[in-house]
Amino acid sequence: NSITGLALKTKELSFLVQALQRAELATTLQASGTYTVFAPTNAAFDAFLKTTTYATINDVPKEALTQILLNHVISTKLMASDLNSGYIKTLATGTASSTNPLSMYVNTSAGVKLNGVSTVQTPNIMASNGVIHIVDKVIGLPTVVTHAVANPNFSSLVGALTSKDQPDFVSILSGTGAFTVFAPTNAAFTALNTELAPEGTAGVSAENLTKVLLYHVVSPANVLAATLTEGQVVTPILDPAQTFTIKLAGGARITDANDRTSNIVLTDVQCSNGVIHALDKVLLPIL
Repeated sequence: NSITGLALKTKELSFLVQALQRAELATTLQASGTYTVFAPTNAAFDAFLKTTTYATINDVPKEALTQILLNHVISTKLMASDLNSGYIKTLATGTASSTNPLSMYVNTSAGVKLNGVSTVQTPNIMASNGVIHIVDKVIGLPTVVTHAVANPNFSSLVGALTSKDQPDFVSILSGTGAFTVFAPTNAAFTALNTELAPEGTAGVSAENLTKVLLYHVVSPANVLAATLTEGQVVTPILDPAQTFTIKLAGGARITDANDRTSNIVLTDVQCSNGVIHALDKVLLPIL
């Protein structure tokens, strides 16, 4: 009755078993432990393969397949009732960090949705070494864009990044490399709208909006919260002359080029190509 044993007995999980065997993870999920596995169905694997150049699971490079599978595994046992909207850590790692495992965003506003792409269909299949939740999609390794789109608290940021006359930020932040994104929440954009009254954010030109957005991105870098230091001067990709300063005494915050202060309200959302820290105020460069 281990996780692997139950998967072997479940017809719709036969592709998962094949993938676990190829990645040499089947034995791991037979051993004692407290795992949570979000288990994609055969149909989910079929749909996933159609988005790739691989005809079968055995054609997927072993290391890539291993990390994809580990992105469906949590080290602690989480029943459906234990899942709340927010971030949990998987056992997978991306190319941006070898020490900070990939984050998974759980949205429980309507059922249970994972990283904005996969929905739990059958929860709470109890195993001797944890629990299985059957899901309808394979959960790929999340990029910065994946996590921005998955979390509804970043919808204003996503709207700005994809607005008219902006660079193709989706392609840029989905690409290879390492990005550290200081991401303003919806509340941050609401506060900025008030700050810029009466025209509000609608009065910001496309050119200046581009500058504002670039001011929130550092690259190439995967800067984790633990490595931030008091008085650290950060240079975003906007312009080497347009920096901002980290303050840690009394709580982590940022002072921007206009001497405005933003609090860091969420840290270390790890993506395959970078990391996200959330802010309660939009940073403004000198425009």
